[in-house]
Amino acid sequence: MTTAPPAGLTFHHVGVACVDVCAEAARFATLGYVIEGEAFEDPLQGIRGLFVAGQSPRLELLEPLAASRPGVLSAWLARDVKFYHLAYRVLHLQPAISRLRALGAKVVVPATPAVAFGGREIAFLMLPNRSLIELIASQ
Repeated sequence: MTTAPPAGLTFHHVGVACVDVCAEAARFATLGYVIEGEAFEDPLQGIRGLFVAGQSPRLELLEPLAASRPGVLSAWLARDVKFYHLAYRVLHLQPAISRLRALGAKVVVPATPAVAFGGREIAFLMLPNRSLIELIASQ
């Protein structure tokens, strides 16, 4: 059975877990990726990040703020998982969360402001197939 995706999802980026965003950006530069904007730190999420853009798709390189403190990236890095989430912009966050929950997704991180997006709210949901999705409020 094929189900149409919820309306209003616009692809934004792929999240990449790494231990050093600058070193990772240099590696992706060999594929034509260039740094997009300034690096950012989000103490609430415990991450430092940097966006890079190339042919496609845009990547969000993320490293833990404190290597000694477990954080949102710990489990992914421990398993050597680099590409770990798909992010989509949505016009209104709560209705998009509700639509995905109706399709069996579970909220992993409820709506929270994010430094990377100027304080706009984000949320993370795990789809039934164990894919992690980030929703980014457009407003």
